[in-house]
Amino acid sequence: MKSTIFSGALALVSIVGLTTCGRISDTAEKIQQVENNLTTVIQSENDGTYNLKDRMTYYHIHGVSIAIIHNYKIEWAKGYGWADDSLKIPVTTQTLFQAGSISKSLNSVGVLKLAQDKKIDLYTDINTYLRSWKFPHAPLSKGKKLTIANLLSHTGGLTVHGFGGYEKGDAIPTILQVLDGKKPANSPAVRSMYEPGLKYEYSGGGITISQLIVMDITHEPYEKFMYDNVLKPLGMTASTYQQPPTDKAPKLVSAAYYSDGKQVKGKYHIYPEQAAAGLWTNPTDLCKYIIETQLAYMGKSHKVLSQQMTNLMLTPYANESAALGVFIDSYPDSTKYFEHGGVDEGFISQYYGSIEDGNGLVIMVNTANGGNLIPEIVNSIAKVYGFKYLNHSKTIKTVDVPDSVLQNYSGQYELEPRYILTISKEDGNLFVQATGQEKVEIFPESESKFFLKIVDAEIEFIKGDKGQITKLILNQNGIHDAKKVK
Repeated sequence: MKSTIFSGALALVSIVGLTTCGRISDTAEKIQQVENNLTTVIQSENDGTYNLKDRMTYYHIHGVSIAIIHNYKIEWAKGYGWADDSLKIPVTTQTLFQAGSISKSLNSVGVLKLAQDKKIDLYTDINTYLRSWKFPHAPLSKGKKLTIANLLSHTGGLTVHGFGGYEKGDAIPTILQVLDGKKPANSPAVRSMYEPGLKYEYSGGGITISQLIVMDITHEPYEKFMYDNVLKPLGMTASTYQQPPTDKAPKLVSAAYYSDGKQVKGKYHIYPEQAAAGLWTNPTDLCKYIIETQLAYMGKSHKVLSQQMTNLMLTPYANESAALGVFIDSYPDSTKYFEHGGVDEGFISQYYGSIEDGNGLVIMVNTANGGNLIPEIVNSIAKVYGFKYLNHSKTIKTVDVPDSVLQNYSGQYELEPRYILTISKEDGNLFVQATGQEKVEIFPESESKFFLKIVDAEIEFIKGDKGQITKLILNQNGIHDAKKVK
């Protein structure tokens, strides 16, 4: 719950594939438009647009890197801010960020390559391929086999949503220790929650099992197999799964930052769960993966996967969205995007690739609260380039609420034990502050209902029998009651 609520820099530019002055001028204008047309997820009717640099300052963002795909080509890529503020190393288009769960997309390409080469079958029990460890089937599995397809589509009914990584200097667990939850692993064992194939349940733990399968089948370190068979053929030669990335120059590796602006201890965390969270890359390299996927889907390229295997990767497996290593966003006119987001300690990122018309984008941020900024950048890119359905901004009309009514809402509301939403009135406006997070303004759409602009969330204040405010209701990824305690 806590992870989902409210969660003056030098810039260098690299414009890719431009050959004429007219094209350079046109692209430069598009870049400027993208930088100056950011909009919040939720807007009031009088809101305008924002400048990227200003929003980076507003959200305390250290560094951002963006790349745009248009008509199956990288249109431009650009870095903003600092890769390392203390050393004054700027973000460039070559700066590497931790990709978090975007690692899962490239992992699936590698696993599907093994299936394409007839070294594994996606629908056979995983213990057929595991050599160094066996998955301990339990009664919760109800006798159903757990397959590689289940792992890649998060339909295995497995535990462990994600991983926190390890500070430099910590003891780093082996993959077997991670899977069994044994020290020095800082995550629980990967085990069954219910039978495979029942429903979608996101599991980084399941992806980590697929990493071990790759290692057991190929008898190679995971990072070597992935570089030789996926990253290098795709042209992603700047990227690496090595943890830590000692094969890359330190100046190319971004530091990570917390929401308060402090650098993560040791610059970044180390993730032995490479398939789930260990890819170091940049937007330009990720664009190469997106473009190849788009071309392979049409049968126009096969650098790693065939058209048939690419189509399988992009086909939802057990629900309407979760495919093999990617999520499919489908819209009424048959427009579809494959996409994935990523979060590691101090890093956050997102990519989208259209399935049929060769468009896409990648955004990577080296600060934990980048999740507030990324949707605003996506909205701007979608408006400037006409990327259908990616502009998710919506407008809500505001109303005037008397100060006396606003004052009644002030107080503390307990959302969870020791997790408080504090409502305060300042200069005629209402603010909410969650425990451990920054204060943000909320805006009235009625006398009792308010909305946030940085996330799609609403707060409604509820009166008791005597007319006193007794609780609020938070509508964000479900309905959550918070009793007024002070």
